[in-house]
Amino acid sequence: MTIKVGDKVPDGMFMTSGAEGPRPISTDELFAGKTVAFFAVPGAFTPTCSAKHVPGFKEHAAEFRAKGVDTIACVSVNDVFVMKAWGADQGVGDDIIMLADGNGDFTKALGLEMDGSKFGMGTRSQRYSMLVKDGVVETLNVEQGGEFKVSAADYMLPQLG
Repeated sequence: MTIKVGDKVPDGMFMTSGAEGPRPISTDELFAGKTVAFFAVPGAFTPTCSAKHVPGFKEHAAEFRAKGVDTIACVSVNDVFVMKAWGADQGVGDDIIMLADGNGDFTKALGLEMDGSKFGMGTRSQRYSMLVKDGVVETLNVEQGGEFKVSAADYMLPQLG
């Protein structure tokens, strides 16, 4: 079953990297009491993700914060070291927290996994964005096929009011 607007995000754990190295971060730590612009990509360093998806959220980070977003988070079914390297490559700094869903457990719990095996990628996340307020999904924008439209930062911004 796919998550929908009005649902509470499932409990889960991600890995992120900070000054002290890799560390776990729970969904409670990420979402409780916060407004989070959360977006998922099929893979770090992949063309659309690197050329458009992450750069769009980085470019509009100040606008998201001005509209009440506490955290912008990017998740991918990759390991924490890849996500750290990709964040550095993209120059996200403190604008975007890069989250590894290494085994795809959170992605599967959302019902938003996809089969990327024809590209040699195995099970990955669909491309989507969602606004989460205090753990509840306020908006959900899931891409169809290989598109990149509704999960983009400039599509999400007007949804914030």
